[in-house]
Amino acid sequence: MTPTDSDLRAATDPVLDLRIPPEPGARPADADRPPADGTAVGPLLDDLAGWPAADTPAGPFALVPVRPERDLDRITAWMNDPAVAAFWELAGPPETTAAHLRAQLDGDGRSVPCLGVLDGVPMSYWEIYRADLDRVARHYRARPHDTGVHLLIGGCGDRGRGLGTLLLRATADLVLDRRPRCERVIAEPDLRNTASVAAFLSAGFRYAEEIELPEKRAALMVRDRAHRHLL
Repeated sequence: MTPTDSDLRAATDPVLDLRIPPEPGARPADADRPPADGTAVGPLLDDLAGWPAADTPAGPFALVPVRPERDLDRITAWMNDPAVAAFWELAGPPETTAAHLRAQLDGDGRSVPCLGVLDGVPMSYWEIYRADLDRVARHYRARPHDTGVHLLIGGCGDRGRGLGTLLLRATADLVLDRRPRCERVIAEPDLRNTASVAAFLSAGFRYAEEIELPEKRAALMVRDRAHRHLL
């Protein structure tokens, strides 16, 4: 039976008293060992580099941690697509994209940039991040191990045909399967990006609230572990 709004609120309203996380670059308290070989195999995201591919109706889908020497030109081209640039605001030369990637790759592993590879073809860009350790935690009632998702679909031919919804559901399920301490996957798409908000809703996320971030007014979208098989 589909949960009611009151059921969802009862399952999600209580929060723990979290300390506001430090700015990126400061090492969080639960990072008890450094990443063995880059941020993607570190403990903050449960060794994301080792996560298996997800089976989807469109083919196997894998999150592959970014390597700038291999991936920079591709991601730069996507960032310069006007439909992407309108919300990511990273249009410009490769150095602009490189700086955005490097801020994550040189960090402590709380955010990992990835290519989304569908049936062997790189076709999307993702950031999987510890929302409870991110500055976004200052703007909503964060819980320990909340995990956030940013994404863009690279090619125009892959947009508008339901792939975003399909891959969002697959990625949220990957996070919940591989991160047993994570009870919620969250996202904060720009409220103006109605197509993105609709994709999250179709992928089993619920609209939680409107939040004001420094760079945008966002819809806080939440996929709860407790209801993942009902929505």
